[in-house]
Amino acid sequence: MAIYKRGRTWWIDFTTPRGERVRRSAQTGDKAEAQEFHDQLKAEAWRVQRLGERPRYTWDDAAYRWLQETAHKRTHGGDISKLVWLQGFLRGRPLASITREEIAAIGERKKAMASGATANRYLALVRAILRKAWQDWKWLDGIPKVTLYVEPKRRVRWITPAQVGRLLEELPQHQSDIALIAVATGLRQRNAVRLEWSWVDLERGTCWIPGDQTKSGEDLHVSLSEVARDVLRRQRGKHERFVFTYRGQPIRQVNTRAWRAALRRAGIESFRWHDLRHTWASWLVQNGTPLYHVQEMAGWRTAAMARRYAHLAPAQMARHAEVVGGLLADLIAALESKGGHS
Repeated sequence: MAIYKRGRTWWIDFTTPRGERVRRSAQTGDKAEAQEFHDQLKAEAWRVQRLGERPRYTWDDAAYRWLQETAHKRTHGGDISKLVWLQGFLRGRPLASITREEIAAIGERKKAMASGATANRYLALVRAILRKAWQDWKWLDGIPKVTLYVEPKRRVRWITPAQVGRLLEELPQHQSDIALIAVATGLRQRNAVRLEWSWVDLERGTCWIPGDQTKSGEDLHVSLSEVARDVLRRQRGKHERFVFTYRGQPIRQVNTRAWRAALRRAGIESFRWHDLRHTWASWLVQNGTPLYHVQEMAGWRTAAMARRYAHLAPAQMARHAEVVGGLLADLIAALESKGGHS
């Protein structure tokens, strides 16, 4: 059997000169394309095993192996989505034939559709797969350079308590409760929306977000203020598993038309749902919370994320600066009393 169809996809099945069976998806519903792919693979196996040539691995081989080796990572689903799009440009291409110019053209195509930052995620995946093929799998003698776009520094957009109050008044009740939790705890949208009762301990005033649900991949402990506890208490009895619901069903999305309309009515511009998290961190820093505590509370792996908020606490920094200033003032006064400083 050379090729056969399973569902809507054609599959390849043949035996190499050494008696090894090759059975894999052709990743196409077109019979002619599947037959061509089959012939390429069979000819390749013959050249490698009978003539001693080096295998000519394709982008498909590399992408497939990458997904196999990274199946345990949280980025696996995102990689699959990106690779589906990339297949439109790289399907069946021998790895050694992929050029720097071709990769740059792919980046330009994605940038035109989205943004430079989004294009970088796709280019970075291409680069990672090529590096694996070169350095780890020894499929290539070298790889083309992949240049990423320069990304602007991430902004810190936050709003005042008065603005938060206006926004909460304009939001539907179910979205208002989730927004209030986001500002009160700093939870990311996904973690707030999909919060489960088994992660919440109202008596102790804490909740835990499992590592497989966090961006860092590590468990996150969240302290609940009395305001946050009140919000959670209001959700009791609405759903057995999930905290936040709408008409008895778990909420899937909050960045909706209702959210955008509420922002317009509240007079708040250029504000995303994720900026509620920025608002939470900004308020903490502005009111004297040390940056390393903010880092721990937010679940950031490095201090670089917390340092983005340092400029929001000049009064706190000035107070710390006066500690050294006070010591120096005492020193200068002592010197002057001895006549040793003028």
